[in-house]
Amino acid sequence: MLEIDDLDAFYGDAQALWGVSMEVGAGETVAVIGPNGAGKTTLVQCIAGMHRGRRGRITVDGVDVHALPAHKVCAYGVATVPEGRRVFPTMTVFDNLCVGAYRRAARATHRAELDRVHQLFPRLAQRAGQLAGSLSGGEQQMLAIGRALMARPRLLLLDEPSLGLAPVVTDEVFDAIGTVNGQGVSVLLVEQDVDRALEISTRCYLLAEGRVVSSGPSATLRESDEVRKSVLGL
Repeated sequence: MLEIDDLDAFYGDAQALWGVSMEVGAGETVAVIGPNGAGKTTLVQCIAGMHRGRRGRITVDGVDVHALPAHKVCAYGVATVPEGRRVFPTMTVFDNLCVGAYRRAARATHRAELDRVHQLFPRLAQRAGQLAGSLSGGEQQMLAIGRALMARPRLLLLDEPSLGLAPVVTDEVFDAIGTVNGQGVSVLLVEQDVDRALEISTRCYLLAEGRVVSSGPSATLRESDEVRKSVLGL
């Protein structure tokens, strides 16, 4: 589904990613964990076309998307839930969701996708006419995920979905991610909550200082000394 090969990324002269290689198979949930400043968000932005790496290759189903702008990457079935949600605060919940269906393929099934999002997050149906900026943080996160799903993605990129959420809301969000993955959508999850990330994913990559320093089955990495030292500080 997704393959990243030897990716370097810079901000000016400062290098953020060093030879990063990873993959996400069809129907998989793969987690990326690491300390602050490890390059996790830069990685998501490179995949989504929001930041261009200087070297390397990113392919989606064999198509090289590395040099494409974000809207063209989305056309290949990639949708992103960015860190900090970034909903449109002065637009209604309904209109925010409609923005996600701008892909031609998604517009054709707009009503069906909207119904699917409302089944996943019933509160979004209840607040359809409410301004997005007036929602709670958890509801805004649900809206950001719902907006991404309106594009009918085959690969969903999630950047820190639990950030700033109460535990009970985090449970609801992660249940929804599991449901979406169960419907056949591949998931790349960047997450600060290591326990939850390892619990929901089948495989995991550990980033540190812009490099992949460890990878493997999530159950194995849970017991890894590198994870305990690098992320948990133990």
